[in-house]
Amino acid sequence: MSFWEQICGNEVLISAVIGWMVAQVLKTLIDFALNESFSAERLVGSGGMPSSHSSTVCALMTSAGIRYGVESFEFAICFILASVVMYDAIGVRQETGKQAKLLNLIMEQDFFHLDNEQFQKRLKEFVGHTPLQVFAGALLGILIAFFVHMKFF
Repeated sequence: MSFWEQICGNEVLISAVIGWMVAQVLKTLIDFALNESFSAERLVGSGGMPSSHSSTVCALMTSAGIRYGVESFEFAICFILASVVMYDAIGVRQETGKQAKLLNLIMEQDFFHLDNEQFQKRLKEFVGHTPLQVFAGALLGILIAFFVHMKFF
């Protein structure tokens, strides 16, 4: 069996990759519907609905549980990884986005007198997720893992 056949036959890896891709496409479509403009950055960017981080790690975790069993060390590693990633997305990364938004507002004030080049270096505000975005991504990833293991794809 060739290297690429082995990679494409790895249902755990395929579940995680599809989980990320589907979440990113959905995120882009939702952003387009809400803002009525296409942003290519949404295809690879972080933040937004649904959380692609949560979708990826939950697809990975669920797929490992299906393939190796929930008593396996593979599932345990994926469960801990998913927990850390989702906690970080809601906590630390969401707070970082809030701080970036506030700092950007402060930088827009007249007393800073920033030239155009300095002003263009705004801080990225879409880095974290709300609990709903994380939950939606997690649910999406779990469903994708089940579909992959049912040989849907």
